[in-house]
Amino acid sequence: MRLDKYLKVSRLIKRRTIANEACDAQRIQVNGRIVKASYDVKVGDIIEIRMGEKLVKVEVLQVLEHVLKNDAALMYKIL
Repeated sequence: MRLDKYLKVSRLIKRRTIANEACDAQRIQVNGRIVKASYDVKVGDIIEIRMGEKLVKVEVLQVLEHVLKNDAALMYKIL
């Protein structure tokens, strides 16, 4: 699954367009590397999201196409 779609489905970022813009602005790293929105997310990846002064670091536990709002947090683990 593409990184921008994963961020939206897991609800780490509210909208896919915002996730795409964050990737273009080099605010998102996967496994220590700055990546594009087209990066293919895999289980075990470590995603770092920088929004202003806030830094969110998560580990990918699941990659699912469709998730209910209550189950979205099960797709990742906050580090």
